[in-house]
Amino acid sequence: MPKKNEGEPYYRLTLDEAAEMHGQDGVLIVDVRGTDEYGTGHVEGAISIPVDEVLSRVGELPTDQKLLFICAAGVRSGLAAEMAAAMGLDTENLYNIEDGTPAWIERQFPTSYPANG
Repeated sequence: MPKKNEGEPYYRLTLDEAAEMHGQDGVLIVDVRGTDEYGTGHVEGAISIPVDEVLSRVGELPTDQKLLFICAAGVRSGLAAEMAAAMGLDTENLYNIEDGTPAWIERQFPTSYPANG
């Protein structure tokens, strides 16, 4: 079950919780790693918005969906979730996937590579 730590404007998700939510209606995964990292493999269906572009591209984030942020290890994704909250997005829809994309790929969860989109 997603948990919320005191002072954090988002929920924390394990990989299993994120995999369970993956592909559901109303759920968008946002990969906040650099575009070079994204190109090496990413969660299937994830959009790429590098963490340093979150503030300038916040308008691209839907306000009516759960946003699951992911990076390589859970640090940049937490920062991105905090930025989204600071820009007025509903904190009930913000999630940080605690383990990152390399762990997602290692667990053989649905992954896309440049050759297959």
